[in-house]
Amino acid sequence: LHALSLKYKFLLAKVLRFPKLVLGGVVLLFLLAVVLLSRMGGEFIPALEEGDFAVDTRVLTGSNLNTSIEYTQKAAALLLKNYPEIEKVVTKIGSGEVPTDPMPMEAADLMVILKDKEAWTSAKSFPELAEKMGTTLSAVPGITTGFQFPVQMRFNELMTGARQDVVCKIFGENLDTLAAYAEKLGALAQSVPGAADLYVEPITGMPQLVIRYKREMLAQYNLDIAALNRTVHAAFAGQEAGKVYEGERRFGLVVRLSANARSNAEDIAQLLVPTSTGQQIPLHQVADVQVINGPNQIQREDAKRRIVVGFNVRGRDVQSIVQELQQKTEQQLRLPSGYYVTYGGAFENLEEAKQRLSIAVPVSLLLIFILLYFAFRSIKQGLLIYTAIPLSAIGGVFLLSLRGLPFSISAGVGFIALFGVAVLNGIVLIAEFNRLKESGLKNLYHIVLRGTALRLRPVLMTATVASLGFLPMALSNGAGAEVQRPLATVVIGGLLLATLLTLFVLPLLYILSEQGFHFRSRKAFSTALALCLAGGSLFAQTPSQNIGLQAALDSAIKNSFEMKQARLNALYKEQLQGMARDIPATDFNLESGQLNSIYTDTRFGISQGFSLPQVYQQKRALLQAEYRLADVDVRLSELEVKQAATALFYHIRLLEATRKILLESDSLLREAVTLAGIRLRLGEGNALELASAEMQQGQLSNRLLDVNNELIQVRNRFGLLLNLSFAAIPEPGPLLMEPPAIFPDTTRLRSHPLMNKASWQQQWAINNLRVARNQRLPEFRFGYNNMSIRGIGADNQFYPGSYRFSSAQLGMGIPLLGSARSAGIRAAGTLLTMEQTRLQRQQQELRAAGTQALRTYQNILSNLNNYQNVLIPSANKALAAAQTQWRAGSINFLEWLMLYRQFNEVQTEYFNQVKEYNRINLQIQYLNNQ
Repeated sequence: LHALSLKYKFLLAKVLRFPKLVLGGVVLLFLLAVVLLSRMGGEFIPALEEGDFAVDTRVLTGSNLNTSIEYTQKAAALLLKNYPEIEKVVTKIGSGEVPTDPMPMEAADLMVILKDKEAWTSAKSFPELAEKMGTTLSAVPGITTGFQFPVQMRFNELMTGARQDVVCKIFGENLDTLAAYAEKLGALAQSVPGAADLYVEPITGMPQLVIRYKREMLAQYNLDIAALNRTVHAAFAGQEAGKVYEGERRFGLVVRLSANARSNAEDIAQLLVPTSTGQQIPLHQVADVQVINGPNQIQREDAKRRIVVGFNVRGRDVQSIVQELQQKTEQQLRLPSGYYVTYGGAFENLEEAKQRLSIAVPVSLLLIFILLYFAFRSIKQGLLIYTAIPLSAIGGVFLLSLRGLPFSISAGVGFIALFGVAVLNGIVLIAEFNRLKESGLKNLYHIVLRGTALRLRPVLMTATVASLGFLPMALSNGAGAEVQRPLATVVIGGLLLATLLTLFVLPLLYILSEQGFHFRSRKAFSTALALCLAGGSLFAQTPSQNIGLQAALDSAIKNSFEMKQARLNALYKEQLQGMARDIPATDFNLESGQLNSIYTDTRFGISQGFSLPQVYQQKRALLQAEYRLADVDVRLSELEVKQAATALFYHIRLLEATRKILLESDSLLREAVTLAGIRLRLGEGNALELASAEMQQGQLSNRLLDVNNELIQVRNRFGLLLNLSFAAIPEPGPLLMEPPAIFPDTTRLRSHPLMNKASWQQQWAINNLRVARNQRLPEFRFGYNNMSIRGIGADNQFYPGSYRFSSAQLGMGIPLLGSARSAGIRAAGTLLTMEQTRLQRQQQELRAAGTQALRTYQNILSNLNNYQNVLIPSANKALAAAQTQWRAGSINFLEWLMLYRQFNEVQTEYFNQVKEYNRINLQIQYLNNQ
């Protein structure tokens, strides 16, 4: 250890001579760690090897119980025959007696109970064994299988409703469209490496008997469909023909064909039906009888139809698989308007866990910094010790990458534990440096060299003990090792590299800080703090999430500051109603002295003033009207917030579409610049073509920049309005709002919150006038007095102080000088007239707005139809033709540029019409109080 200490002092002295080189190397290591972390992938929790397999087995849709039993028994026998690792196979088909796990008859769970891993001969790992078993079961025709662990499968089913690790849900309206796009998405998922056991939810495939009547033949035989339906129903489903009595019990006598006469569609086609002439003809003469595949099930979520595409993950992390699938989906799967895809399962859990870590990691870092500040009473030295956090993060990321482990929640927890342990070495070194400085040592280099030599053993011991303690977890292969391994790897790698860097980098930073880093400005302090928190920034990224329109409206109504302010104002007005009976304070008085004679007397009294009951009633009515006004303001605020949220929602979609068109145009103009340059060099063009192309491309770049800036601003306003903990982004969808179901009429306009507000303002003015008139009413006062009168009274008797006299008092205050009150009454009357006029004006304005909105909506709708059906397709065709002809040399650049400008003008005007359509649609919704 002594030799190691001498070698360390020699190396440290060398390092202190090259501070810029050392710090630059540390920064490069940190940047490399950031790059590795961004490419590492991620998963929620590593899959635990539970020891057995749960095989999700499915036969053809609509199969009965006997078919499911037959095929599952074949699969179980095949597994038992080929794999000696299997102890037994237990099959569960359909739902149990307590239907906590609803399953159809064509679905079954094969519980494969395996022997200990030491007895395996066919494979060495669970993924390898699952792959081989899946290949074996693929020889059984008509079944699909998916291998998972039992508990993991149940958790997946509880979280997402499907059993696979990753669940892609396509939402839409038409079942056939959903099924078609689910097959395409399944093909894309199967092309992604690491995706196994693909499952596409069957929503069709149920055989249905369909009878389509030939109406011309029905007319020829004078038959009606109702009579034919009754005949078919009676023949195959049965129809009651009478009653059978057994004592007091009675039973319906049902008549129908025998079982062997109604076994297939041919029997139905040969069913004889009577005609009006008494003749009987077979059903196939007047109808087509077919067996077709119909809907098997219709699944809904959030009141929307959806279909599930799921797959398990093998040999790869969840995050990289989903990101690759998302990229392929965006490029190759063009969903129609109103259809969208969401990704759930383990990926959804990972995203939610990252959001929680984005809060937990900064909080833990802040707590560590606060404790360091209280320990050293110095921000500068606290930040010095804080450098151990990004240094330790570098080692954790490197060792995770070397072992091929993706980032998971276990690794995230390991980073939090690592940050707490990593600062201990810094505390040990900085405390020793401070002790040496206080003892009288002045030379910084001597302080650093001596302090590190004295504290080398504690620093090494801190890292060694923690690393050795986590080493069994990092190397274990037993039960639960998959979860322990990332945590231990992060701690060991972080502590090893952090200790090494701390022993060399921290002394260097200490010298630099003592020589000149005094943090004299707030800007310098903020920069240093941001650098030291860089380790936490690896995990504390602002999360973002797609959000639907209804969810955005609900969030805005619940969380927006405008709604909170309106609700608080209504609560305040409601609480003010208790002040209606504001009775004046009660007077108490006490006197003592020579009140009546030379003797000392005492007197006490109590008095209370009050008004007539109607005064308090009118005050309460006035305060209640104020509360009703505040309550109407809440409804108005809710309506306005919904309007603002919807407008921003569709504005963001429109800006996204505008940016997409601009990017496509930018590609065209860049190609135009390239072609113009080639033509100029070949002598086929001129400099004017190149200059025009470059000018157009520059103008488009400026416009694209403006659209990006506007998109950022609108998203910020949208997030401020929703007031959520994550950055809400509108989910992809149509640019146009749904057309209004109804248009404003007189009845709806009368019940609008603006009319209610104007009515309650008028009622408030009436109550205010009544309160002003009540000021002319008299006020009353009641009092009681009790006193002593010592001395000789009129009856020549002497009254001592113990004998007391009482009196009562009743007074009335009359406002004789009422000029001010009369002025207040006149003003209140004028205010009432104003509110009555406002109510009439509000009625007329709403009626005029409704009429104008209807007229404007019809005009804009006509313009939109013209753009969608004529102008936009024509502009696209013209631009495509112009592009082809210009490349071939049939037209010159200026002609192509003219056509491009026309296309650009048509597209811009179309987006303006879309924006105006949404605006007038929002106005109609506002007038409809929606």
